Amino acid sequence: MRERLTDQYVKRAQAEGYRSRAAYKLQQIAARDKLFRPGMTVVDVGAAPGGWSQIAAQAVAPGGQVIALDVLNMPSIAGVSFVRGDLREETSVAEIERLLMGRPVDLVLSDMAPNISGIASADQARCVGLAELALDFAVNHLKPRGNFLVKVFQGAGFDEFLKTMRRRFRRVVIRKPEASRSRSSEVYLLGKGLRRA
Repeated sequence: MRERLTDQYVKRAQAEGYRSRAAYKLQQIAARDKLFRPGMTVVDVGAAPGGWSQIAAQAVAPGGQVIALDVLNMPSIAGVSFVRGDLREETSVAEIERLLMGRPVDLVLSDMAPNISGIASADQARCVGLAELALDFAVNHLKPRGNFLVKVFQGAGFDEFLKTMRRRFRRVVIRKPEASRSRSSEVYLLGKGLRRA
């Protein structure tokens, strides 16, 4: 709690109207890797409370589309269509597809993390499972050469997931933005240029 109260990114997010400090992680990666351009179609899975969707909506305007999905409710954001649902459920995926109206997806974002149980091995397995779920969605919905950014925690299953990403994308880079806490094992994998199987 003390760390949160003194965190510069928490204070900045409150002052600048972002819903989470995570907004700055995406902002920093996007600046380095030129992730966004106006008119893009972006799907943000595991979006609540909406920090990443805020950044994406600003970056793809005018003419862009952001669709956000989460099992938790998320108050509305200008320029974002929200689907309350679970990526594992066909009905949720079908609703995203309905909102896309045939538009190809340029970028899939996933900052998903499970509720932590405190059992490290189980938590790590669930983290990798969510990353795999997001990757599966990305592979099935990205346009050829589309991009995918996903949060992964280093530990069991990380190397295998990284290998899978490298098979599916022309280039994969590992990013640890300044806004990530240094003691955290989280990193972001950016897959650039989806390969068609």
